[in-house]
Amino acid sequence: MKYDVLVIGSGPGGYVTAIRASQLGFKTAVVEKENLGGICLNWGCIPTKALLKSAQVYDYLKHVDDYGLKAEAIDKDFEAVIKRSRGVAEGMSKGVQFLMKKNKIDIIDGFGKVKPGKKVDVTGTDGKVTEYSADHIIIATGARSRELPNLPQDGKKVIGYREAMSLPTQPKSMIVVGSGAIGVEFAHFYNSMGTEVTIVEFMPNIVPVEDKDVSKQMERSFKKAGIKVMTNSSVESVDTSGDGVKATVKTKKGEQVLEADVVLSAVGIKTNIENIGLEDVGIITDRDKILVNDWYQTNIPGYYAIGDVTPGPALAHVASAEGITCVEKIAGVHTEAIDYGNIPGCTYATPEIASVGLTEEKAKEAGYELKVGKFPFSASGKAKAAGTPDGFVKVIFDAKYGEWLGCHMIGAGVTDMIAEAVVARKLETTGHEVLKAIHPHPTMSEAVMEAVADAYDEVIHL
Repeated sequence: MKYDVLVIGSGPGGYVTAIRASQLGFKTAVVEKENLGGICLNWGCIPTKALLKSAQVYDYLKHVDDYGLKAEAIDKDFEAVIKRSRGVAEGMSKGVQFLMKKNKIDIIDGFGKVKPGKKVDVTGTDGKVTEYSADHIIIATGARSRELPNLPQDGKKVIGYREAMSLPTQPKSMIVVGSGAIGVEFAHFYNSMGTEVTIVEFMPNIVPVEDKDVSKQMERSFKKAGIKVMTNSSVESVDTSGDGVKATVKTKKGEQVLEADVVLSAVGIKTNIENIGLEDVGIITDRDKILVNDWYQTNIPGYYAIGDVTPGPALAHVASAEGITCVEKIAGVHTEAIDYGNIPGCTYATPEIASVGLTEEKAKEAGYELKVGKFPFSASGKAKAAGTPDGFVKVIFDAKYGEWLGCHMIGAGVTDMIAEAVVARKLETTGHEVLKAIHPHPTMSEAVMEAVADAYDEVIHL
């Protein structure tokens, strides 16, 4: 039972790592305790997007009159929406199974635990323990919903994201604690389905990691959609003894009690690093993360870690890139360390959010002299024709050298537009080069060019 590369965990970090390792000629295996594809394919990125698509279609149906159309008896089937989402997830997981087989990767079912001497014990569902060894062991065990001491999850009245995408019945009311990507995506989904939603956010703005202009636009859009937003607020305790939940919320004006059918805790993630043998091997961790170098090597030779268990951004595309970088370095292939300053972030609510690089606030703090441009979708012919005029594209450039420091978008379809900024920044493209690259009309993407034009006082359509 000896391998060149053995990967523990088959999420978007683990399975991508295994495939690239196999492509590079390594005898490879993956250890997985649950479902191939991990949280992302089965309980995260993919099924969530399926739910959000159902919400988007339902929103369109409810507003057909805006498009000069007529429809009667518009309604939703919550159970069928959930079933469709699960079906999409199952299909994607089967796709990963196919890729494992195609690339001749062994799948080892069970819970993996690293041991000294480049070995891994795998405990199967029958309790039997089998030992495997490998020259290179890569830990990609991911993360789960983080629980706060004052907000314990019971899976029924106080839930995490996993339960939120598979509830048997639709709640009439929901409190969402936390307004990061997970929180706002579920807030939008349930609000679209007709649930009364309240967001409670500790920070002064929702989606607090985003540029403040984006956060303010998101709050306006959510309030317009009927979502109640409470910022500078925190849930101090929950009472689940009655039919629903009573949450005591601390605000600047004092405490108030909110009542709802269910509370969704979306306050971040907790890494899956317990009981996987790190202490036995001597692998160093800090603040719930495994410490690694630029090539994802831990302090113990032959042991590596990628994805959510490491200090980088907890994003699927980051985990995949880290895994590829890791095994290419092992194989001796020329590869570059990942530039964590050029990682795009996307939120798939309505409106969508996409961003990369520095916010205006961070750029100012870094001492740059700035050129900032902004183009609203209300001035975009494509957005107006599509009935999606909310939002904007905001660009931030260094005034001295023209370096593209940041790009922040909010609106329909912007998660499919942000890659332009990522590639341009990778190629060290200047503002003038973007401005002179002809963008097609009418498209949402030309708003990027228009925003750059605004930054350089050359905007035409404002």
